Amino acid sequence: MNMEKMQRAKRIAVVIPCYKVTNHVLDVIKKIGPEVSAIYAVDDACPDGSGALIHAKCTDKRVHVLWNDVNKGVGGAVVAGYRAALDAGCDILVKIDGDGQMDPSVLQRFVQPILNGQADYTKGNRFFDLESVRAMPAIRLFGNAVLSFITKFSSGYYQIFDPTNGYTALSASAARLLQLGKISGRYFFESDILFRLNTIGAVVIDVPHEAAYSDEISGLRIKQILLPFLAGHGRNFFKRIIYNYFLRNFSIASIELLLGLSMFFFGVAFGGLKWHEASSMVHFASSGTVMLSALPVILGVQFLLSFLHYDMASTPRRSLTQLFDWEGN
Repeated sequence: MNMEKMQRAKRIAVVIPCYKVTNHVLDVIKKIGPEVSAIYAVDDACPDGSGALIHAKCTDKRVHVLWNDVNKGVGGAVVAGYRAALDAGCDILVKIDGDGQMDPSVLQRFVQPILNGQADYTKGNRFFDLESVRAMPAIRLFGNAVLSFITKFSSGYYQIFDPTNGYTALSASAARLLQLGKISGRYFFESDILFRLNTIGAVVIDVPHEAAYSDEISGLRIKQILLPFLAGHGRNFFKRIIYNYFLRNFSIASIELLLGLSMFFFGVAFGGLKWHEASSMVHFASSGTVMLSALPVILGVQFLLSFLHYDMASTPRRSLTQLFDWEGN
């Protein structure tokens, strides 16, 4: 089967998590083009009755309304849609929010890299066009910049930006390898899925797009999610390092990490102890003592930088989608 025929055979599904989106969701559905085979609108115990509205007012036969009995958060809603789409045999799963911030007309930008075998997961990047960034609220600019930096380390995808962007597309090949039930169900969903994609070796790329900010109301409160986000990223970082460098593989980078940490902390601890002894006895430490403290710190930093370089170069580059398509044809 050639690439052109294979692309025509792909079934695209759109998943729309629905929570307090009654003002926009019907317009979002109307803008979804004919290239999409199925639309799964997931009512996440919405107090405004988003699912009931869609069921009553929408005549698009591609639309399937799903209901969560209790509110599971955006991640829980999306996973419910993913599972329904996979059960229906869909090949690409696109997530679009129901609040009108994401333009369904650019959906093909997200799908095409997966169709071409270049990626397993594509995600939006609202920072690509500097002119459009000016329309973004300042607090979101700052928050996204900080989260992007942290996410690079926790996920292992150093080339991405705007990690909380919810406009995404996921290949069914990658989705079936993910443990969907373990992905965070709340606001950490977009960041957590990146970490889990890295553990299966999925290729992730950014797709530039613009975002609209109108009358939608965000339920995100920075004070409420700051500590959980930091804890989640810290946990994922350590898990990724253990999985990739000690359990699944052991390489020169593993040795560099062990040596770097050992030497750095030895130098800091030894230097701090000798500094305390010298200050309490009111005399200067010898040059040999200073070097015995400084040298391990310097070498430790060099080893850690070398490990970081290796980690950055280890970003997955061969897509699972391409691998499975070749095996199946």
